[in-house]
Amino acid sequence: MIVAEPKELAEVLEMVAPYDEILVVGCNTCMADCSAGGQKEVERLAKDLVAEREDLIVEKTTIPRQCSIKFIERLQDKVRGFKAVLSMGCGNGVQMLARQFPDIHVLPALNTRFIGAKDENGVWNETCMACGNCILWRTGGICPVTRCAKGLLNGPCGGSKDGKCEISKDVPCVWQEIYYSLNRLNLVHYLKDEAPKSGTRIHPRRVVKKDSRLQLLV
Repeated sequence: MIVAEPKELAEVLEMVAPYDEILVVGCNTCMADCSAGGQKEVERLAKDLVAEREDLIVEKTTIPRQCSIKFIERLQDKVRGFKAVLSMGCGNGVQMLARQFPDIHVLPALNTRFIGAKDENGVWNETCMACGNCILWRTGGICPVTRCAKGLLNGPCGGSKDGKCEISKDVPCVWQEIYYSLNRLNLVHYLKDEAPKSGTRIHPRRVVKKDSRLQLLV
């Protein structure tokens, strides 16, 4: 899932300063899962804003996903009359709202951090950076592009000690984890192969599925 964290309240107040009325829009999937922008967080932010600015009128709503146009369209009536919307979605959600409502100033209430996983309550770790060239099949389901501090694709750097990365004793050497994973699967021979090329860094990227487009046109 996409992981984000709330901006400092001072920054949010700076963004909404020009406005007397604001609509706070939550995202009830990824942002709810990482405790950043679900219904509970929307309620809390609205309460904090009013506590700091008694003159500010705050309305609030939450949709299942801000990255889906079919859910964003549900906001058509709710956004009417507002000059600004405070999005509690990821960066993509903010941009989707801005594209759908070009005459409204869409403000980001969160800082999008990474694609990751919840390891325990209150702890999320980055696992994927959407590089565009997935090699997980040859690295035992563990991504060195993201999880190696140096992004190495051809094995450990030599700086690890006792299974830990040289940058921190709290960070495991991902290449040691890759070795153990491949060893369990009897696939260690992949480590002898030529290192694959890293993913594309050309931006912005786009994915088009021709079959899906044809189905929509029928």
